[in-house]
Amino acid sequence: MKYVALVIPLLFLALFCYALYRKVKLYDCFTEGVKEAVPLVLSLFPYLAAILMLSELFERSGLSDMITSALSPAFRFLGIPPEISKLVLIKPFSGSGSTALLSDILSTYGADSLIGRCACVSYGSSETVFYISAVYFANVKNKKLAKPVAIALIANLLGVVFGCFLCRFL
Repeated sequence: MKYVALVIPLLFLALFCYALYRKVKLYDCFTEGVKEAVPLVLSLFPYLAAILMLSELFERSGLSDMITSALSPAFRFLGIPPEISKLVLIKPFSGSGSTALLSDILSTYGADSLIGRCACVSYGSSETVFYISAVYFANVKNKKLAKPVAIALIANLLGVVFGCFLCRFL
């Protein structure tokens, strides 16, 4: 099992040796790739800044607490413990915020509790939809976001519901 950690370095070394064998100018290729990445980063920045500011505003304004309180009965009906409802709501907006919530849930309830297991599964079965959407749609000309974002949010919710359902039996 400890040899699995060597896969990436060995793959990198093999690729490096192959490039030397083929007489590829590695530094020139690297700098050319960096040149192409700079415009991409500049085009992504406004979208990422907007998502990060909106997620922070969502949390600090108290809107997330109000929505969590309002949706807790619906989450309970779907089999999602109310203690993790804030995690379910924050995860589509903020990866770091949801990581902090997961850590708090695990320290409060323990990793082996039903709530801890459901929190871990919901964290792992969902994605930061708005962040990923901002990155993906930054370079797309046709910016029809409503359907893909709605589908991703529904998939997140279904993943959490099914994951919490399975946690009850595991």
